[in-house]
Amino acid sequence: QVPLVESGGGLVQAGESLRLACAASGWRFDLFGMGWFRQAPGKERQFVASISRRSSNKAYAELVKERFTISRDNAKNTVYLQINSLKPEDTAGYYCAAGVVGKGYEYWGQGTQVTVSS
Repeated sequence: QVPLVESGGGLVQAGESLRLACAASGWRFDLFGMGWFRQAPGKERQFVASISRRSSNKAYAELVKERFTISRDNAKNTVYLQINSLKPEDTAGYYCAAGVVGKGYEYWGQGTQVTVSS
């Protein structure tokens, strides 16, 4: 298992913003594509965003593309998810994942909770 640690979640009011971070250590972060996923209680895990190894390719779920921005800093071994104008429906556990082309996302963090009040 590749070590991944998410941070930056919390309890916020609708309309506020958060910047989530996922830090890796002890492995070649720059060789992996990264993704963000979320899962609310009683619901299936959803894809949120992804970013390629050198940030040349980014992808977003249709429901979040106008408010979410994924980025990475390979020098810091960290991938970020900027979330603006948070909505109550964004409430979920947010997880980062690492993968290699052709293999999918094989490694997952423990998640960070985002809770948005009305």
